[in-house]
Amino acid sequence: MNYNHPYRRFTAVALTAAATITFASACSDDAEEPAGNAAAAAQGGPEQKTLDGAKNAAQTVFDRFSGGDFAGAWEMYTTAGKQSISKDDYVKLNQACSRKGLAIQLTSARMEGTDKAIVIAKQLVAAQSYTMVYEGDAWKLEPAKEGLALYKLGADKAIAAQKKAGTCANA
Repeated sequence: MNYNHPYRRFTAVALTAAATITFASACSDDAEEPAGNAAAAAQGGPEQKTLDGAKNAAQTVFDRFSGGDFAGAWEMYTTAGKQSISKDDYVKLNQACSRKGLAIQLTSARMEGTDKAIVIAKQLVAAQSYTMVYEGDAWKLEPAKEGLALYKLGADKAIAAQKKAGTCANA
């Protein structure tokens, strides 16, 4: 596996993605817990400003990306991420160069202050960290500097650059 592949750049280039997140919990007789973050978001309310909220949002963006819903993944970017590449160019770039269907599983996470979380996701045997930022009452994926630089090239030049580097999965 080429670790410079677009998934590897998801944080860097926002090219990593998806899997299911499994929360381990002890057996108990507790009543059913509220749906939390997903329910709040579905109702148009703010997401939980908690580690679990950040993990849920990260998993959602990864699921969207690996499922080929690149427009949906782009929607979960920070403002800076969205400003670096249009939704159409992001979709075009990822349709051309990203592998779909490779699950990514969150393995750990930690808060860094009150509005930033670092999540660790594993795909096959490779692990990578991602930054989630609480922005506008929701957790958003913050693309890494390398990803922002690639995005600023625009879709056509970014695709050409990835093909030249051998990191375009569909080339």
